[in-house]
Amino acid sequence: MKQRKSNRLKGYDYSKNNLYFVTNCVKNNLCCLGRVIPVGTGRDLSVHHPEIHHPEKEYIMELNQYGLIVEERIHWLMSQYGYVDIHNYIVMPNHFHIILEIDSSLLKNKISENNSERTAREQSEQKIKSLSSLIGALKTTSSKLIHQENFTDFAWHRSFHDHIIRDEKSYTNISNYIDLNPEKWFKDRFYNND
Repeated sequence: MKQRKSNRLKGYDYSKNNLYFVTNCVKNNLCCLGRVIPVGTGRDLSVHHPEIHHPEKEYIMELNQYGLIVEERIHWLMSQYGYVDIHNYIVMPNHFHIILEIDSSLLKNKISENNSERTAREQSEQKIKSLSSLIGALKTTSSKLIHQENFTDFAWHRSFHDHIIRDEKSYTNISNYIDLNPEKWFKDRFYNND
């Protein structure tokens, strides 16, 4: 049996405090999370034909019910895991990008703000999950909710791409890339007009 190549950096502890850029795609790059549409003014009829790209226009991502589930699950990661902070993200028609930070000091701050001794003790005992476990939780819970919306064939690609953000320049470039993703959709390698 062919052995799969790991996408993670060998020997790196993906549960340690750091900023990570993550990209994950829908299986077969199926565009099912919404669509990129031009922002129109007045009675601009091109808005009714989003498949026609107009380079002079501004574009935004319009999430459908499945894309909204993915977006909600991204926010859920921060509420579920007190040490997770999402700095920036975008849900696109067939993929998402996230800048996710694992920061154990966030958990300590939440514990000190918490009045409940029992909850504070539970939080202090909470194990920091790895990036793979966190993205796995996002993928599993979003898939389950999308299946409940009668899209039973929905699936994510088996793995995801990550990049460890090591400096401010890299952070700025990646954050700008996320912000401009709808603008560049029609030239994106994930673009699929099916």
